[in-house]
Amino acid sequence: MKAVQMNEYGGAEVVMVVENADKPSIQPGQVLVEVYAAGVNPFDWKVREGMVRQMAELKFPGAILGGDLAGVVAEVGTEVANVQVGDEVYGLAGALSSHGSFAQFAPAAAGSIGVKPKNVDFTTAAALPLAGVSAYQALVETLHLTSGQKILIHGGAGGIGSIAIQLAKHLGATVATTVSVAGAGYVKGLGADVVIDYEKQSFKDELSDYDAVFDTIGGEVYAQSFEVLKEGGSIVSMSAAVDEALASAHKVTAYSQFTQATTERLAELTKLVESGAIKVNVDRVFSLDEADVALEYVKTGRPIGKVVIKVRD
Repeated sequence: MKAVQMNEYGGAEVVMVVENADKPSIQPGQVLVEVYAAGVNPFDWKVREGMVRQMAELKFPGAILGGDLAGVVAEVGTEVANVQVGDEVYGLAGALSSHGSFAQFAPAAAGSIGVKPKNVDFTTAAALPLAGVSAYQALVETLHLTSGQKILIHGGAGGIGSIAIQLAKHLGATVATTVSVAGAGYVKGLGADVVIDYEKQSFKDELSDYDAVFDTIGGEVYAQSFEVLKEGGSIVSMSAAVDEALASAHKVTAYSQFTQATTERLAELTKLVESGAIKVNVDRVFSLDEADVALEYVKTGRPIGKVVIKVRD
């Protein structure tokens, strides 16, 4: 099969397209997905560069990158009951398994995939899993965001942030978000009530008395975010460990999130997509041969929304 492989950690130079890679086998509880499209996330270039080796080491040579996928179930392993051969699905392959989604076939845990939304194509569906589940897990399950509350969402023009804005508006919240000037019009179109140009404005000086913050940036942005929260508020970060001292000083609750795509969460995301509450903007589509360029674009290009690799028509 055709696949994007690497034999060592590094930059774009280590990414290569192989025409005759071995077709992966599956274990109990897994399915083999014929991949039609694969979403590209910042996590993928971080894996490529060895920045998340503390979580798992890739198996060289021939490690295949990629997490987000959409396609058709080609094989079903034992102990699988939620899908069958021929089903159109989307979800996450093992981005750290060395058998990722940047290939014509990818194994995935049955519990990490779900039935693809009927109203979107494979390319669009591949852009949804990590970003959509991240937003749902944070806003619905962790922050318990409700109508009338105020939330600050960092990185509103990115894949996760753009879906989080739409979900927050669907839940009835007032939304502030931080973006560059290039993304301002986009997030306003998504329904953002307050748009902060982080290159010219300080969000901590502009905002106050917020119920919740969803942080995808980390660092100083995370630390300053505590200042916009009211007493009793909550912050969840995908990029920073919980700072108990700051949480205690501001009398708020802090959470750190590691996104887990499950069949149940994907089912909720599918409902939101099929109802029209959430749409995803695909900024650019690359071919499998252009995977190295796609990864660099996600790393440095500031895409508006998501980037997708189209594996097959």
